[in-house]
Amino acid sequence: MGDPKFPRKKYSTPRHPWEKERIEEERGLLIKYGLKNKKELWRAQSLLENFRSQARDLQARLRRDDPYARKQFEALVGRLNRYSILGPDATLDDVLSLGIEDILQRRLQSLVLRKNLARTPKQARQLITHGHISLNGRRVTIPGVLVEGSVEDTITYYEFSPPQRRAPQAQAGDSGRGQGGEAGG
Repeated sequence: MGDPKFPRKKYSTPRHPWEKERIEEERGLLIKYGLKNKKELWRAQSLLENFRSQARDLQARLRRDDPYARKQFEALVGRLNRYSILGPDATLDDVLSLGIEDILQRRLQSLVLRKNLARTPKQARQLITHGHISLNGRRVTIPGVLVEGSVEDTITYYEFSPPQRRAPQAQAGDSGRGQGGEAGG
């Protein structure tokens, strides 16, 4: 059965570890999305590959008019719709055309940056890991969690977080005090 302390890996490593083009592409994604290491990227790639393999399997089964395949297709599209990766009227071709950036944009870290709660991807990661971001009213400390579209609007600063930790709002308040102090002095 295995030790429950050591769960199964949720990613697979590349087959060829020293491909220059792949390494450069991964490095660009790491910098753009502020990922800590390649393991986080590989986890997202495995999730994407899982969606795509389900779609390929369903494509073959739908051609044979498998009645259970239609329900599985609706569940797959429903899940992708819930995370706002695809729309409700998506087809199997839409699922097969998904890219890694579609998955990475739904991470909490990316959404915090997009909502201007942080200035850089690294700062967004730091705010999340230090517990200064809340999702749906609850404190979240995992930057890689996929955020559903229905709760995306509830991403805010954690209510019990000290105000000086809130980067963009503190900057706006500091600039006003700095100008007033210079004018008075």
